[in-house]
Amino acid sequence: MGLKVKLVKSQAGSNERQLATVRGLGLNKFGSEMLLKDTKAIRGMLKKVGHLVAFEVVKDEPTPRKRMKPAKVRAREAARAAAAK
Repeated sequence: MGLKVKLVKSQAGSNERQLATVRGLGLNKFGSEMLLKDTKAIRGMLKKVGHLVAFEVVKDEPTPRKRMKPAKVRAREAARAAAAK
């Protein structure tokens, strides 16, 4: 089970805690959507900014994002691999 969350109102005039909560949910622009895991922490965040977002429960599970190394580290490793050849 997951939650489909959409930012439906502008963040203008919101306080810093509400802005940080919206960013923590992964929403950055008006109209942006995220599929999130249904946990107590996410539900609490949605309650805090409920006047800015709309959400619905869906059967889909969010896919975890693949962790990536920083660009600087990837470039360094590519350079070392090229030099080793």
